[in-house]
Amino acid sequence: MSSIVEKVEKLVKPKIEEIGYELYDVEYTKEGKSNYLRIYIDSQKGIDLNDCETVNNAIIDMLDEADYIKDQYFLEISSPGIERVLRKDEHLKKYIGEEVQAKLFQKDENGKKEYQGILKEFNEEQIIIDEKIIKRKNIAQLKTVYDWNKEREE
Repeated sequence: MSSIVEKVEKLVKPKIEEIGYELYDVEYTKEGKSNYLRIYIDSQKGIDLNDCETVNNAIIDMLDEADYIKDQYFLEISSPGIERVLRKDEHLKKYIGEEVQAKLFQKDENGKKEYQGILKEFNEEQIIIDEKIIKRKNIAQLKTVYDWNKEREE
């Protein structure tokens, strides 16, 4: 985790929680010529555009005053989405027993680059999806899987 991300997380988390939201994740990235600071928020009732605006208004001055990012950047506040990226241990703990998808950096010994199944357990070194043990350092992306067919059945 970059020091900018750590600093921003530490700065904004108390304020975000104070106004009734959960700080899900923070990401600082360069895409093309532009820099983006993405702050993902969550709540029990979900997140809508008004929630994003509320959080933006609550933290924008704090970020400007702290001045952690010297380059020009775009601030984006959003929901982590229905299929959530799982990067932290706290994310993994929350989704044990749920369906996840792991995309690997390269094909493994079975010639596979992707696994989908139930997240059984994890530790610092590996995660277990169904019966498959995958080294965490080999995972490019791990996310939850939403059952889109379930919505049609209801």
